[in-house]
Amino acid sequence: MKFLFDLFPIALFFGVFRWGEGHQDGAHALVQQYLGALIAGGTATPAQSPIILATVVGIIATCLQIGYLLLAHKKVHGMLWVSAAVIVVMGGATIYLHDENFIKWKPTILYWAFAAILLFYLVVMNKNLMKSVMGEAMKLPEAIWRRVAWAWIAFLAALGALNLLMAFVVFKGDTSAWVNFKVFGATGIFFVFIVAMGVMLSKYMQDDEQHDEQQGQA
Repeated sequence: MKFLFDLFPIALFFGVFRWGEGHQDGAHALVQQYLGALIAGGTATPAQSPIILATVVGIIATCLQIGYLLLAHKKVHGMLWVSAAVIVVMGGATIYLHDENFIKWKPTILYWAFAAILLFYLVVMNKNLMKSVMGEAMKLPEAIWRRVAWAWIAFLAALGALNLLMAFVVFKGDTSAWVNFKVFGATGIFFVFIVAMGVMLSKYMQDDEQHDEQQGQA
């Protein structure tokens, strides 16, 4: 359920963008009627309308996520606050300047921001945020927790660079192809990485369980 909740803004962004591509005149009419005041010059072209409309919906969906958690008296994790700040700033620039390049930078800024936060806490504060987040769910040796943190830092840095490569080199000028990569490619890479990490860590978790059993028998 949490996985679907986290994907809510991305799914809406993708759905609205795809609808806008297939109904460009309708998307343009909506942008002109409801978003003109938010756009520099008060107008955007029909070709720019799908990404503008999708970006607005993505911003609203992210804000609704935070609003729901606050009303339900649930914790809003720092990652969601950072994500909201980035999409509001970069999405806002996309809408105002009707330039999709800003929203294309959003995933990279987000990945690099998370990597920088993990790195800062690990190196400067001597605190492993991955252990803080996952420590209650699994027991691992301290050295392995450091490997986990470094693996996430490297992964997020690489994924941020990959997004720029896909957005501005491989799919340069093709926003539709980049959206497909963002929704399916990046999400798939995340899933594969998490599964690989789980497989790698399962060995240490099993060793820890066997150690506990031996301690209990003794």
